Amino acid sequence: MKYSSTRNAATAVDLSHALVAGLAADGGLYVPKALPTFTPQDFAADESLPAIATRLLQPFFSGDALADELAAICTQAFDFPAPLKALPVAQTHVLELFHGPTAAFKDFGARFLAACMQRLHAVGPAPLTILVATSGDTGAAVAAAFHGLPGLRVVVLYPDGRVSPRQAHQLGCFGGNVRALRVAGSFDDCQRLVKQALSDRELQACVPLSSANSISLGRLLPQMAYYASASIGHWRRTGTPLDFVIPTGNLGNALAAILARACGLPLGEIALATNANRVLPEFFAGADYSPQASVATLANAMDVGAPSNFERLRWLYPDADALRKAFKARAVDDEAIRATIRRGPSRYAEVFCPHTACAVRVLEDLREAGATGHWAVVATAHPAKFEQIVEPLVGHALTPPAALADLLKRPAHAEALAADYPALADVLLGKS
Repeated sequence: MKYSSTRNAATAVDLSHALVAGLAADGGLYVPKALPTFTPQDFAADESLPAIATRLLQPFFSGDALADELAAICTQAFDFPAPLKALPVAQTHVLELFHGPTAAFKDFGARFLAACMQRLHAVGPAPLTILVATSGDTGAAVAAAFHGLPGLRVVVLYPDGRVSPRQAHQLGCFGGNVRALRVAGSFDDCQRLVKQALSDRELQACVPLSSANSISLGRLLPQMAYYASASIGHWRRTGTPLDFVIPTGNLGNALAAILARACGLPLGEIALATNANRVLPEFFAGADYSPQASVATLANAMDVGAPSNFERLRWLYPDADALRKAFKARAVDDEAIRATIRRGPSRYAEVFCPHTACAVRVLEDLREAGATGHWAVVATAHPAKFEQIVEPLVGHALTPPAALADLLKRPAHAEALAADYPALADVLLGKS
């Protein structure tokens, strides 16, 4: 399997090259030259998430230096569950993706990428710097996954004041080979700075860089695994595809589901749930794709005005009309998020985080509009990460999962950074 840039189909690089580079040389995103095709029967011998992930990802690793390590990588990365849980509403399920070390779905991709990079990067005089922009959850997952790995360091950029207090604590609590930078700006500013650094060949000659955002194939490909596991399990029980509503900001998690469906796995309809950042819903409603300045919402990890993976989505669906027919996308404002969280315990016997609440509300709207069949809401983070929002709405305290509680006991520190590229370059070069 070779990989090309979304901006130049003639590009042909190995997966390992794409993983280390993060971003293609022309600024595009790496995509596979072809997609493999599967049926549910291809996974008949596979029960566990690591086993399903290994079979699913084998064609993507074909011919690569990491191919023989794939099973070990999957076993190392996916050592926590992704259960599909029935809710007390007919034909409604929740796919819980928050059982990893930082209580968010980002743990799956971050741990997989770290396992790959650990094997690819020879320890030398200059560490490989994993540069990551985060709107809340990515940075902590990457920090946890790479913390303490020799020859690797992590620099995390997050928008100051626009993540939850517990998210901010997670981002700054690792130390060692992890450095947290609180940027005076939005997530889009953080993302812009990361892309600029990854495209700066002069800087990279001095400081080897790679990415751990969802622009990285090492994050995107493994996220297909939990959609494969959930949909195949549902298929075995019912003989029908499973529909999904996915909360999304930068489109990485949703794109993983879309790729899984494109590979023949039994996913049915895929609906995208955003917060008040309406770039995607407006596009799917017929407007031109037009990135906008992001706005702050209760679902802060989705506060994205220029979703990076839209470029990959257009690679997969070059015809805009065909793309619009393939998916639904709806926006949910803060008041609807609050109302959905408030009634979660009585209607669903669940407490939802603000991001998951967006998906729940979109599913309710789809049901009211006549949608039938089995649907799964994707729960992207544990509600205890957003206790200041959720607890007043449900009327009781939330107990953090054990791994999150352990992180919250550590001291935390983050450094201020202006939202301009020279300031970031100085940090990466060790000048500040």
